[in-house]
Amino acid sequence: MSRPFTGFHMLGLTVAFFGVVVGVNVTMATLAIRTFGGTVVDNSYVASQKFNRWLDEAHTQAALDWQVTAVRERGHAVVGLSGVEGARVEATAIHPLGRLPAMRLHFRHRSAGQFRSIDVLPEGRWRLEIRVRQGVRAKDFVVEIPA
Repeated sequence: MSRPFTGFHMLGLTVAFFGVVVGVNVTMATLAIRTFGGTVVDNSYVASQKFNRWLDEAHTQAALDWQVTAVRERGHAVVGLSGVEGARVEATAIHPLGRLPAMRLHFRHRSAGQFRSIDVLPEGRWRLEIRVRQGVRAKDFVVEIPA
């Protein structure tokens, strides 16, 4: 014996359907708000006006043929340099999602072409904005250190 499909059945299906849709939307919006680290640039128009200068600086730096690598070793950032001798290294560690504040890293020369941060780098993924100076010449690098 089968029961007829009534208006209450339709109401139940409609409420269940929209309940799932609203629940998923609320969940996704909450996750998006909690993980969004902010804007890449504060004013995209002003950044676009600087773009050609940034390209010129990148070409000038590329001509120096300096290479940089960075890894995490026992909680410290280790930067490797090639193509440059007698350099100094400075870096700013930036959390990609902005959850932790940016931190300035100071480095000590470890061996030929290797520098180890004095400061401990917290666990997680970090973007290092590295400046290498040799006399009056300087070159900037951006290197990702995975989690």
